[in-house]
Formats: sequence, C-alpha cells, structure tokens
Amino acid sequence: MVKKNLHPSVEQFKSFVKANPKIVKEVRSGKNTWQELYEDWYLLGEDDSRWDAYRMESKQEAKTEANAGENKTDWLGTILGAMKKMDPNEMQGYVQNISQALGTVQGVLAQFQGGSGSTVSSKVTETKLSSPFVFNKD
Repeated sequence: MVKKNLHPSVEQFKSFVKANPKIVKEVRSGKNTWQELYEDWYLLGEDDSRWDAYRMESKQEAKTEANAGENKTDWLGTILGAMKKMDPNEMQGYVQNISQALGTVQGVLAQFQGGSGSTVSSKVTETKLSSPFVFNKD
C-alpha cells in the first residue's frame, strides 16, 4: 500500500489533534466537522483562545492519568513490601486454612445438593495431600 504524502499543514493539524484528544470527541459527537476545525486552526492558529477549552481539559486529564499511575505504583509497592515481610511457613499455614475452609464449604454444598459425601471427602483428602502451595525451607 502506498502512503500518500499529506500537506505539511495537515500533518501539523493532525499533531495538534493528537495533543488535544477532546477535539476528536467533539467531531464524533457531531458538534463540529473536521473541515470546520481545520479551517479554524489554519486561520486562527494553535495559540488562539478557541482551543483553550480543549487544552485545559487535556491537561486535567493528563494530571488525572498521572495520579492514577502513581496510585497503581503505590498499591503495587505495598503488595510487594508485604510479600517481602511474609514468612513462607506462615503463608503455607494461611493457604492450608483456606483450603480446609473451601473443602468444608464444598462438603456442605454437596450435602444440600444431594451428592455423595464420600466423593467430596476423597477430593478434599487429595487436595490436602497434593497441595500445590507447598513451601520448603531453604
């Protein structure tokens, strides 16, 4: 596929639109057309007050996204810090307790559903013996 070379002013307008994504939303909502916006941009320039609303919203969104990224980093750091402090034996105990609790819940559900308790108890026994969460000491 051959790529057409666009006029330099069109390339500049595309860059301007990428820097201010609210303009795309305005066109998609039907408030303006690309032609109208391009003509305004070409005649008035990028620094005109017509574009202030788009710039302000774009800057606020960028700040919001940056803050969200910081929150994600803080959350991940908290989790990793907690995992570093955990004792593997203590963690294995927690996993076994959860496994036993789930086995008990499965047994109760099987009784209410009319299933045989022997198959559930054998599955619970298998789970206890072959637990995938076994931590060995170094």
